[in-house]
Amino acid sequence: MSTPDVVVIDSGGANLASLLFALDRLGTKAEVTTDAARIRAASHVLLPGVGAAHNAMLRLKSAGLDRVVPTLKQPLLGICLGMQLLFDASEETLGGSRETIGLGVVPGKVIRMPAFADLPVPHMGWNQLHPLRADPLFEGIADGDYVYFVHSYAVPVTPDTLVTSEYGGRFSAAVRRGNFRGVQFHPERSATVGARLLANFIALKD
Repeated sequence: MSTPDVVVIDSGGANLASLLFALDRLGTKAEVTTDAARIRAASHVLLPGVGAAHNAMLRLKSAGLDRVVPTLKQPLLGICLGMQLLFDASEETLGGSRETIGLGVVPGKVIRMPAFADLPVPHMGWNQLHPLRADPLFEGIADGDYVYFVHSYAVPVTPDTLVTSEYGGRFSAAVRRGNFRGVQFHPERSATVGARLLANFIALKD
């Protein structure tokens, strides 16, 4: 079996180092890049992200990756903000714009999470996963397993939702459309469950 050729798209997120360390613990060396040719040639692509959707999209656009990413055919995993960028648009904006236009790979819009007295936003902490349908990405991960979230925006449950979680209501914890998958949580910070998910991703063929 050939060794996976994993690249991490440099979207400017602060979680790059921890993601690379998590991959390294699995015996996988990944290259961080914004080079389109290098990304196209990889067997597996990770799109992490932390921070503002607007800034992350500007970074992708400056490298021409807003046109490249939607055309990729290999397994791609968006993480946290990286998952949100796969959607058509986000309510998270800067300045006077009404929304931030995303990559348009997965239909839908990212919305601001409602805040409650006992459920502040951003949502930070460990929450349970509740699968809606099976997927190789979640092999060996059980209903009720905990993972770590840090986010203020979320994707409502859609036909592309694989897994949900709850925080003031149900939201998409993981999605899939074709070869594109996304997780709202941080696998690199989710202990053994996160390590299993990353290992599952590296083993994907589609």
